[in-house]
Amino acid sequence: MAKLNRLKAVLAEQDKTSKWLAEQVGKSACTVSKWCNNVVQPDLNTLDKIAKLLDVDVKDLLNSTEK
Repeated sequence: MAKLNRLKAVLAEQDKTSKWLAEQVGKSACTVSKWCNNVVQPDLNTLDKIAKLLDVDVKDLLNSTEK
C-alpha cells in the first residue's frame, strides 16, 4: 500500500504522540494509529484540523505523488 501521509514522521519531529493527537481530534487511539501506519487515511476536514494543531501546512502531512 502506498504511504500517502507523513503523519507519524511529523508527530515524531514535534515530540507529540498519537495518543495526544487522538485526544485533540476526538478520535480513538486505534484510528490515529491506522492513520500513522497508512492503513487508512483521515478525511480532508480532519487532515486540515491536524495541520492546524501541529502548526504545519497540509502539504507537509502528505507524501508527494510525483515521480
